[in-house]
Amino acid sequence: MSTERTLTIVKPDAVAAHHTGAILAHLEQAGFRIVGLRRLRLSREQAEAFYAVHRERGFYQDLVRFMTEGPVVPVVLERENAVAELRRVMGATDPAKAEPGTLRKMYATSIERNAIHGSDAAETARQEIAFFFAQADLL
Repeated sequence: MSTERTLTIVKPDAVAAHHTGAILAHLEQAGFRIVGLRRLRLSREQAEAFYAVHRERGFYQDLVRFMTEGPVVPVVLERENAVAELRRVMGATDPAKAEPGTLRKMYATSIERNAIHGSDAAETARQEIAFFFAQADLL
């Protein structure tokens, strides 16, 4: 296996609840190395562009509204099999169905307010990383 990178975003609900540090610590303890990190507030246009793949889905406008309601923390993570490992550590989208010890089980409050985003494939990860970070920003 080779080292790969993926993107996670600590979402506005988790930032507002002061869980950012605990989530990042959990990710480091799970073997991820943080190679890029920012804190920002997405504009409506940025959120619409980032989640454009979901534009035709019924939850799209609610998702855009949620992701612009407060600061987010995009983070580039690195490790072997990073995309799959992050998905495992995050847990199911619905925290009621997430395994104990996963980030969503610990910090999410609903399927909509689920604390953390993670890229779903290596190609998606490359696109999402480039959305938030220039190559020079990554260590």
